[in-house]
Amino acid sequence: MERGLPGGKDDRRLVLGSVILSTFFIGFGGGVIFPILPNLGAVLGISPFLVGLILSANRFSRLFANAPAGSLVDRFGTRKPFVIGMFIQGISTSGYVIAVLAPLPEAWFMAARVLWGIGSALVFATAYTIADDISDGGSRGSNMGLIRGGVLFGFPTGVVLGGLVSALSGNLVAFAVATAFAFLASIVAYSTVPETHVEAGVNQSVKPWDINTSLPAITVGLVNFAVLFVYIGALFATLVVFLSQNQLSLFGLDAQGTSGLYMGITVVAAGLSMYLGGAISDRTQSRVPILLVFLGVTSVGFLLLALANSVSVLAVACLCIGLGQGGTSGPLMALLGDLVADGEMGRAVGTNNVFGDIGGGFGPIITLPIVDTVGFWPVYLCCAAMPLVAVVILLSGVRRETGHFLPRVGS
Repeated sequence: MERGLPGGKDDRRLVLGSVILSTFFIGFGGGVIFPILPNLGAVLGISPFLVGLILSANRFSRLFANAPAGSLVDRFGTRKPFVIGMFIQGISTSGYVIAVLAPLPEAWFMAARVLWGIGSALVFATAYTIADDISDGGSRGSNMGLIRGGVLFGFPTGVVLGGLVSALSGNLVAFAVATAFAFLASIVAYSTVPETHVEAGVNQSVKPWDINTSLPAITVGLVNFAVLFVYIGALFATLVVFLSQNQLSLFGLDAQGTSGLYMGITVVAAGLSMYLGGAISDRTQSRVPILLVFLGVTSVGFLLLALANSVSVLAVACLCIGLGQGGTSGPLMALLGDLVADGEMGRAVGTNNVFGDIGGGFGPIITLPIVDTVGFWPVYLCCAAMPLVAVVILLSGVRRETGHFLPRVGS
């Protein structure tokens, strides 16, 4: 169902473009810390567990903020939560700069990550709801893929930025660049994003503690959990250490710089497949088949990663993982929009984000200490199995909700 936005298709495209641009820029702040902090842990004298905890702190704070954020969207609309969330993330990114300069840097890093999580809960809940508001069954997959690309593409781009800029100009410059982009994103959001979701007073009965626990939200959320656990919680958290221990390098760069380039491969692959997956699901009028394909590609990527002993095999593994993660994004969120009523989409997105943050949040805390104990390949083999488990969950949930394993859009 398309909502009554002012104007026609061009206005909806402008709204979509504004959300993509602002979420892309703000994503730098979330990713820039990843290639820096694992090595910075040795300089700060903190344990791998504490490093993992700092990397995951934003996801734990967002874990508690996701559901209330979704309820606020259904109650008050999209514009205010979106803009406020953007500015909160800009302020939190500046905390990385302070952490480099001030005493007790680990405390500043932790505080910045916690604040980032609260802001991103508001941004994520609103961004996907805006995409659903301006879409119908024939465009929802493409629009969700584009929005998902802005939200998630900014994060790994920040990882690449952090790895390269820190290697060439130092950590302080990398954090300062991320802060500048975060505040630019906030200004773009304030200037260009209108209200799309509710009219005044329509959904005032929605309470902040109202949570969507419907089968579609739980099913999509569990798949999101599996994808983000292996992608962010395993690949992003361990790659720099993997490169260092296996002495793999590109163009003479150190482990941080090389990890940035390899993550760049996943970024490019994910960026291409995010829109492609959503567009194919729109064209075929079915979300599930393309989801099965890309979940399988993710599994293959981690199998190759477990066996990687050269820069070329590692590149192919990262390519597959990026394609798989990106390709699931658009169809998965479009499937949620297909199955959930419009007035409940904010809360459904909040539920989905809770599961994603459990996966991405616990990933580094679990994988870094286990890798330190048993090595990389057992962890990567387990990560290869998780997308296959997600396939079973997806098919079971969709069959129970719709009566079909491969339902068509609108059925």
